[in-house]
Amino acid sequence: MSISFSVLLTFLALLACQGHEAAVLERSIFLKESIRLLGEILSTQVSCDKTNVTNVFEGNEADTDMEILCKASTVVFESLGCHKQLKGIYLNLLRIVTEKSAGRKAPCPVAAGNTTSLQEFLGGLHRALQRVAKENL
Repeated sequence: MSISFSVLLTFLALLACQGHEAAVLERSIFLKESIRLLGEILSTQVSCDKTNVTNVFEGNEADTDMEILCKASTVVFESLGCHKQLKGIYLNLLRIVTEKSAGRKAPCPVAAGNTTSLQEFLGGLHRALQRVAKENL
């Protein structure tokens, strides 16, 4: 009977490890897809690119990457009408943020502060996602 218990314990440990690897792989897929979509958006010009949005990348040195991405999800949500692909980026950000931080609910509140153009904001988001993807390798 003790052999069965050790086999069961090993099996459960392997399942737990696979769950973590699957979550990391899924997060990696969402990051890569968001980076690709942002690349497409940044290569096109539309009239709302000059719209002012909150700059969540400036003045938030104390925030973690996930806090910044959570705040960025709010800004993206508020800008959904500008680019069709922003919906995919928004949904991916929600998955990345809520998956990485179980207690965090996205989108996060964003205090009014410095503003930037939507085009500049999307460039900052592109760089932030690339940094997070590189750190997760």
